Amino acid sequence: MAILSDETRDGVKLELRGARPFFEEERPGWKGFVEWEGHNEKKEKAKKILAQYDFHKAKFQLAPLPSSNPILDGNRWKEYHLALGASLRDIPDISWDYVQKEKAPDMLHVLQFPYNGEPPRRRLVEDEVTSNADFFVRNHGGIPEIDAGSYFFDVDGFVKNPQRISLQELQNESKFPRQSNVVTLQCSGTRRIEQIHEYPGDGDELINAPWSEGAIGNARWTGVSLKKVIKYCGGFQDDFDPNDMHLEFYGADTYFKKGEVYNYVVSVPWRKVKMNEVLLAWEMNGEPLPRIHGFPLRTVVFGYIGARSTKWLYRIKAIKGPSRAPVQMKEYLYYTPQIGKHNVKYSNGFSIQDMPVSSAIMAPEDKDQIVHDGKIELRGWAYSGGGHWPIKVEVSGDGGNIWYQVPPDRLSKKYFHGWRTWNTAKRLKFLEEKRIPLLPITQPLGVDLEDEEEYDQEVEKHGGRDPKE
Repeated sequence: MAILSDETRDGVKLELRGARPFFEEERPGWKGFVEWEGHNEKKEKAKKILAQYDFHKAKFQLAPLPSSNPILDGNRWKEYHLALGASLRDIPDISWDYVQKEKAPDMLHVLQFPYNGEPPRRRLVEDEVTSNADFFVRNHGGIPEIDAGSYFFDVDGFVKNPQRISLQELQNESKFPRQSNVVTLQCSGTRRIEQIHEYPGDGDELINAPWSEGAIGNARWTGVSLKKVIKYCGGFQDDFDPNDMHLEFYGADTYFKKGEVYNYVVSVPWRKVKMNEVLLAWEMNGEPLPRIHGFPLRTVVFGYIGARSTKWLYRIKAIKGPSRAPVQMKEYLYYTPQIGKHNVKYSNGFSIQDMPVSSAIMAPEDKDQIVHDGKIELRGWAYSGGGHWPIKVEVSGDGGNIWYQVPPDRLSKKYFHGWRTWNTAKRLKFLEEKRIPLLPITQPLGVDLEDEEEYDQEVEKHGGRDPKE
């Protein structure tokens, strides 16, 4: 009896246990999309198939990371796809092809599949808007190939009038007014490599991808506010409390978790949507979404962790409370230091939503050897989620004892939901230039250090007190 096997182009091979399974692709023009949610028999069949195998196990956190690029290969995830037959077998190869086509050739490939990658450090902060080719990628599954002409998404759940909306209909400005915003997306695992060096995790190469400081990007996104779409559906049912409501997003990629199979599903609360801070976007920096970033339609959730911005959107469901899907319920949780492998429960963590204040020095890099004449140029980024934009950036050269403010003309433009890049912190010498003595320090100066004209000039350098968008 012949033994069947399947293999990816890079040599990952899996001997099949029994006949080659087949899971039908749900929709014409949607290659690589298998709808698992709502199809329990199909999910159970896949679970039984996966249970037959002893898949590759990652151990990367117990040893130094390889110096290769890709750093990690994700062979276990490739094997999952091979095990489930023809509709998913080629997804790892197809996904890698899109990395080659759509991303910069010198990306740091943190994980080959599902693809996770970030750009070179220095180039990331050269411009306030990140190019599509350099924008980081944090995918949880492979890339489905969806034809824009065949595309639609469903809106259902606790809305009054469920709708099926095509991309062409969504782009009809007489029906849905467009919205364009500069928004930073950041993976909550940014700089995880530093954590791994100190505290190894559970070794899951996707959940604990060894990100450096580049899992962040700033882009202009164009689409339609989800709030407008909910209004188009007649709003919510009368007996439904909007204060306890989430909008659940379904992505067409296939996701695996502890021997089971899902589509990528997360949710955000209605309070976020009603502020027009959730965009159904088809455009990124003035161009159609790259396939690797969710073509033809994705959500962009302002100020939240990137995991809530769902790519390859196929369904929006109004539900009571947060999603029970694993990415929402079992991942992206904060725990106290006392929680470990022996006592961790999903219920004793809290779900990450708004991104906290964060920043990074991107140049010079760790262990750079610098020859200088007394001045060193620094470059980096600063970001805060929830519409709390960075007001200023300070840099310390002595481990945090003395801090110097980055001059405002060295900070990029401020946005409500965008980062600020910065470069070159200098010592400010206002008092020295004005010949005003500092001693004794217990006495007030007796004069203002700026007149109203200087005040206006300085505020203008800061871009005003508030962002313009």
